Amino acid sequence: MPKKRSGGGLSPTQQAAKFLGVSVLAGVVLAGIALPAAGALGLAAKGSVQGFDDIPANLKRPPLSQRTTILDAQGKQLAQVYSRDRTVVELKDISPYMQKAIVAIEDSRFYQHGAIDLKGVLRALNKNAQSGGVAQGASTLTQQYVKNVFVEEAGDDPTKVAEATQQTLGRKIKELKYAIQVEQDLGKKKILENYLNITFFGEQAYGVEAASQRYFSTHAKDLTLPQAALLAGIVQSPSRYDPVNDEAEATKRRNTVLQRMAEVGDISQAEADKAKQAPLELKVTQPRNGCITAVKDSSFFCKYVEQVFLTDPVFGKTRAERAKVWNQGGLTIRTTLDPQAQASVQASLKQHINQSDSVAAASVLVQPGTGKVLAMGQSKPYGYGKNETEINYSVGSDLGGSNFGFPTGSTFKPFVAAAALEQGKPPTQEYPSPYKMPYPSPVQACDGKRWTNDEHRDVENESTSEHGPYALKEAMAKSVNTYFVQMISDIGLCPVVTMADKLHVVQGNGEKLPQLPAIALGSKGITPLTMASAYAAFASRGTYCTPVAIESITQKVGDQEKPLPVPRTTCTRAMSEKTADTVNSLLKGVIDSGTGQQAGLSDRDNAGKTGTTDERKNAWFVGYTPNLSGAVWVGSATQQVKMTDIRIGGVYHDLVYGADVPGPIWRDAMTGALAGKPAPSFNLVDIPDADKGKDKGKGNGRGRGDNGGGQGDDGGLIGGLFGALTGGGTGTGGAGPNPTFSAPGGFIQGQTGGTRGNANGGRHG
Repeated sequence: MPKKRSGGGLSPTQQAAKFLGVSVLAGVVLAGIALPAAGALGLAAKGSVQGFDDIPANLKRPPLSQRTTILDAQGKQLAQVYSRDRTVVELKDISPYMQKAIVAIEDSRFYQHGAIDLKGVLRALNKNAQSGGVAQGASTLTQQYVKNVFVEEAGDDPTKVAEATQQTLGRKIKELKYAIQVEQDLGKKKILENYLNITFFGEQAYGVEAASQRYFSTHAKDLTLPQAALLAGIVQSPSRYDPVNDEAEATKRRNTVLQRMAEVGDISQAEADKAKQAPLELKVTQPRNGCITAVKDSSFFCKYVEQVFLTDPVFGKTRAERAKVWNQGGLTIRTTLDPQAQASVQASLKQHINQSDSVAAASVLVQPGTGKVLAMGQSKPYGYGKNETEINYSVGSDLGGSNFGFPTGSTFKPFVAAAALEQGKPPTQEYPSPYKMPYPSPVQACDGKRWTNDEHRDVENESTSEHGPYALKEAMAKSVNTYFVQMISDIGLCPVVTMADKLHVVQGNGEKLPQLPAIALGSKGITPLTMASAYAAFASRGTYCTPVAIESITQKVGDQEKPLPVPRTTCTRAMSEKTADTVNSLLKGVIDSGTGQQAGLSDRDNAGKTGTTDERKNAWFVGYTPNLSGAVWVGSATQQVKMTDIRIGGVYHDLVYGADVPGPIWRDAMTGALAGKPAPSFNLVDIPDADKGKDKGKGNGRGRGDNGGGQGDDGGLIGGLFGALTGGGTGTGGAGPNPTFSAPGGFIQGQTGGTRGNANGGRHG
């Protein structure tokens, strides 16, 4: 009677012995496999042959997952990413020592038996029965390979991995049947090659090439006898025989392999003894997986590329399909990242803002006319520690970024101007533009709707000295809030949101901008990549191109490489060339004489716009040349830091403006990125000053309400006088050929100033 376990029933070893004993004695053989007795494996009760035949005939062998390499635009490596670190190599590229070592220790009769080694099975069963446990295994290399295929197919799904590795006789029979098929289809050499490429060697290394690199920093074809023996010994238990963490145990196991090689005649005993004396001489290459390891401070760009792959339908209909291709790996992804531009962005960020600062900065550079993302950087590096972050501040939530982007402040105003110009408004358009006013109401919106100022909200300018009337050129240069709110009231909200749509300007969460006049002031969160791409449309004379980060992809499957389709930029006309040229002329004025003077480039045409939001929680500069567009954001990702009385990059700021922190970052980033590059010119439009054609001379009259005094020249006295008489702000009155024209201007502005105590007088009088 067989011995029973204390819990009742036969032990797994005894069950296996019974199964194989009955099968062999019964002489039931099908295609080289002894079939089990009915019931022993949970197969069909009416006959084990029927149950065996129910197993699918063909083993699905998924392509082995491999590492993916991400390159910059020049073909230099940025990072390697993988679910499993593996590089598939052919048998000819694997050291003969390695081939012999793995066969000797794992399946010395590999070349003599079929899919199943019955002699080995019976020998193992006999030893295990004597020991009362599992002292010796009996799986052939072919069976081990099949098991590894099941594990590979399971991927990272823990449930599927458990099913693939469960120690049941039913799974064993499935493994045996497929082993027969594999032997027939592949042959011994291919099975050995596949096995050495699929098996796990510990330390995150899958396959012999990755293992050779991990432990010895060499290729599999160059492994020496002692090195090969060490790797072959690891396979049985990668954790137990890990040479990095237990050199003594690994050495003992290596010597066991060497002795076995001598016993089967692969090497002489003298060779084995000499190799046993050799030190391990590990030269470990640390695993470098994922975008966190990316060089050139390109980790965030690397993650952007990964997220593009996982979200773009060109790589698969569903995210699951795309993720499967990504995890499969074997990809070589050539990106648009320009090393010169990337280095310049990061150098500028490090120069102007410290990693430990309470605020952060993000910068993106985009090529007009192509949509290529040339650089993407942040002041806080990619990571999980203090003053590090996983969040890419440059992109939206769908691509791993901020949920809502960041309020853009006045950098939105050029979109309003472009919408107005497209509606036929002249670049000399004037609005009264007082320092403070209620939001105009009602304002026409799309679909026949209207916005009304039911909450009686006011809008005001940055400084009390900013009040009009202003024309567009000066209003843009000085970033006059009330001017652009009045412009929206004039043209309606629909042209503005339509322009935003054409420029693909959406919130960081992907939603469209709301139809509110406050969008003129950049009240909604938008990402730096979105802003840089939108401004690139001005640089390319009205053509908007969707951003792209991937130039090409090839995928290695086995020893074959094939190209994959990649997303292509889509370029559409967002505005007329005339409108774009006019906006370029306006924004050139911002840098030449407006709020952006600190950001300007001295060696080429450039244009841009500053932006600062409520309570100075965000500061922006977005600008461009004809061949490069860039956006810089500075602020707190949590939107909790008010940038007043603050040190940034070691420099004290009582108030942070778009010009004095983001502006210089943009200037230095662009300077380095464009060094040695062509310097094309804008097609500028002559935008006359508002008083040109009316006045050939300019008068200057000033009156102060505190003392009633006045001074004037060129006939501006009257304008200044009226300013003083009506409450005395500072009044500047322009005088033409007939000085009396200055009086109304001075009078009007003096009235405005009278309520404020300070006003710029009638420049258009």
